[in-house]
Amino acid sequence: MVETTEADGVTARYEVADGERLLTFSTDGRAATVAQNVDGYAMLKVRTGPDGDELERYYGFDMALDHAAELLGVAVGDLPVPEDAADMGM
Repeated sequence: MVETTEADGVTARYEVADGERLLTFSTDGRAATVAQNVDGYAMLKVRTGPDGDELERYYGFDMALDHAAELLGVAVGDLPVPEDAADMGM
């Protein structure tokens, strides 16, 4: 299953792949991915893309979104979060 949404020039793609829930934001050629294991109890990882380098880990979804927004150079409120991804984090 893949869910995609777009707002304010930012595209969000949510998918489950390789044992992880992946929420990837992209804009202007840049990407940031928030990843969590499918069991939903591990820390969130912020990466430079779905297969990119891990930059940081967070317990809270809001902190991971803040980091993703910073990487993209947008406000956190500009990140569209698909409904299926809204429960990520601990």
